[in-house]
Amino acid sequence: MRHPARLGIALTIALATAGCSTAAGDGSRTDAEPGARASAPAASVTSCGRQVSVAGPPKRAVALDQTSTETLLELGLQDRMAGTANLKTKIPPQYGAAYAKVPVIAPKIATGEQLRAATPDFVVAGSTDLYTKDRAGTREELAALEVPTFVSAVDCPQQNPVGKTPFELLFSDYEKLGKVFGTEERARELAADQRAAVAKAGENASKVPQGDDRPTVVYLYSVFNGMPYVAGKSGLPSEMSRIVGAKNAFDDVNEDWPEVSWEEVAKRDPDFIVIGDLSERGRPGDSAAEKRAAMTGHPVVSKLAAVRDNKILEVPGIELDPSVRSVHALGLLAKGMKDLGYVR
Repeated sequence: MRHPARLGIALTIALATAGCSTAAGDGSRTDAEPGARASAPAASVTSCGRQVSVAGPPKRAVALDQTSTETLLELGLQDRMAGTANLKTKIPPQYGAAYAKVPVIAPKIATGEQLRAATPDFVVAGSTDLYTKDRAGTREELAALEVPTFVSAVDCPQQNPVGKTPFELLFSDYEKLGKVFGTEERARELAADQRAAVAKAGENASKVPQGDDRPTVVYLYSVFNGMPYVAGKSGLPSEMSRIVGAKNAFDDVNEDWPEVSWEEVAKRDPDFIVIGDLSERGRPGDSAAEKRAAMTGHPVVSKLAAVRDNKILEVPGIELDPSVRSVHALGLLAKGMKDLGYVR
């Protein structure tokens, strides 16, 4: 491993060089391209309780996870990305060409050395746990190297305004990143499009039974060592349920994805079940087929009406965590409830 002091000097030199580079010959976005600014003024935003400031639009951004990567790609920033890491599933077709332009600095979670080797001038992550000493480095360590860091607001509930929904926090991420990168118009359009998608899914709510008669749902995210992991109160699926007029059966568990027992799932007796398909991740119990087999093979769960009558919806598992793709899963949930007959 390189000496930290030498690493910091190398990074500082590289950042200075990156700041002076032009688009000629390196595939970077030019000033004439849509969504870029020739000379953006300094931008400052808050991110998880920290002030994040840049002197101009970043040119060597690194995304530490797939969520952040796809957000930057959706904003058209692939030519200003110096790296990506921690790919969990295949990149969807709509991002394929753009993703191919971005160097992969680590197939899994990036280390501090891998990050610094990419000489970033801005780092983005979907969760704070990627910024630790044994991973990419703390935000304080990166700040000392004059590398601004950004974390999705969804991962910092204590620092957000009271009452902001997870989707609104996602939209605020787009708008803040748009300000940092000088792509405000594209970010506003993305937020507006997704707000419209949320509103459309919300049309369900007035057309389903209310109060205690609301249909209940269990979200089965994964099965590990035979045990189910489901959506709890603090996960995005609870907000999805509220939007479409359903009730998360595990709303009383204040975790994102708690491990529970199959007997507890049976006790909740949901009206329908949403399976998160994580086939591409490739771990035992990840695929939708394996999850169905686990339920139909269980002596108690197999007797639930939702399982017997196949009141089961399948959505991409990665879309059940907050990301630029979550509105797609929300739309599938709204349509699925109609198909199952819960919407009048």
